[in-house]
Amino acid sequence: METNKEQTGKIGKWAKKSITARMLMVGVLIIILMIPLSYIEMLITERSMRQQDVVREINQKWADEVLIYGPILKVPYKVFTTKSTYEEKTKTWLKEEIESIKYAFFFPEKLDIISTINPEEKTRGIYKTAVYQSEIEINGLFTKPDFSEKEIKDEHILWDKIKLIVQTTNLKGANSLFEININKNVYPFSSSHFNDNYNSKNYSNQNAVSLNELESKTLELTDIPKEKKVSFAMNINMKGSKQIQFIPIGKETNVNVKSDWKTANFIGEYLPYNSDKITEEGFNAKWKILDINRPYSQQFFKGIPNLKQFAFGVNFMIPVDEYQKSERSAKYGFLVIGLTFLIFFLIQTMSKIHIHPFQYLMIGVALTMFYTLLISISEHSSYLKAYLIAGFAVISLITLYSKSILKNVKFPIFIGISLTALYTFIFVIIQLENYALLVGSIGLFLILAGVMYASRKIDWENN
Repeated sequence: METNKEQTGKIGKWAKKSITARMLMVGVLIIILMIPLSYIEMLITERSMRQQDVVREINQKWADEVLIYGPILKVPYKVFTTKSTYEEKTKTWLKEEIESIKYAFFFPEKLDIISTINPEEKTRGIYKTAVYQSEIEINGLFTKPDFSEKEIKDEHILWDKIKLIVQTTNLKGANSLFEININKNVYPFSSSHFNDNYNSKNYSNQNAVSLNELESKTLELTDIPKEKKVSFAMNINMKGSKQIQFIPIGKETNVNVKSDWKTANFIGEYLPYNSDKITEEGFNAKWKILDINRPYSQQFFKGIPNLKQFAFGVNFMIPVDEYQKSERSAKYGFLVIGLTFLIFFLIQTMSKIHIHPFQYLMIGVALTMFYTLLISISEHSSYLKAYLIAGFAVISLITLYSKSILKNVKFPIFIGISLTALYTFIFVIIQLENYALLVGSIGLFLILAGVMYASRKIDWENN
């Protein structure tokens, strides 16, 4: 029994005095603390998904995004095919000509769109999103349909059956009737059929919207672009959310979007050509797109093509990057805990002060609490304020706690300064985008150099 006690005592003294034992203990504690840190990352992801669900619900109840595709001229024409039938009695072939109707679709020669957007914020609990009311003026002109590609004769074109097509999302958000004015005649649009040939393998989620097809009444012969060009005009009022987009189907497409929203960003295949895009008063963005700027023609004979990938416009969503920044900050948790433990380990080794594993554990738990404070405060305030409050609270707590461990003022002050520098370094990395890797690499190199310098006189062999 006495021998066992002596052996246990020797092991205890070795564990207490051995540098190797302390290093193993610190390593095990860091691994253990990765468990609550992973739960915190899951919490941040959960809160981010909750925010997205609430925003999606608000948008669905108000109205979804707006995408305008049209107007498009729908022209029916006759096609003749010959069918041969063998007659047994007469031993001859009988030829029969079969007539069928097909449709060709022609884009306008010119398309001018002026849209005035009036956004506003909608909130639910701690979450908010942007919705808007839009006034859209569409003007343009059609030229005579060109059937030379198919060698269709004029007498085979059903000029008295021509209609107009407009495809759009978000009919729920329509605040006015869809009508088009040609000369002095007004042609209302009505729902034709649901059209969604979106292919998720080819396009991004941004284009994952369903288009509803609206069709006009048959145009009067005087309003047909047969002998001369025909101009048209439309006025649409729609409410929507997230973004508004247009597809440039005119041989020359001019789009002007005006709004007093300050945090909008331009999306899609084309960007505005004017330089003064977004100011404190909002923006007045202008696009000019020619047919030579896009990889599709002005007429189609196999149905209306899916051109959503060429849409462009403005995104009005409120930028919410607190969760993204908090998630990036949590990914540096291993670095923060490891370097903090390393500082305490070096102080313990060089000053011969004993630090119990429980005290290491309390310091590690305090470091993980930083991220719960950060995410909870940032939901009610800005990310900068949340970071300052959480950082000040955790640094103060660890500094005061280390004073009771280290029994003097010099080491706690050094720890407080070190933690302040470390959290400042991480905050700078999170804010940077293009230079994050460069700054992070330089910072880690300097930290490594400091650790190597501080530990150069430690006798690792003599415990």
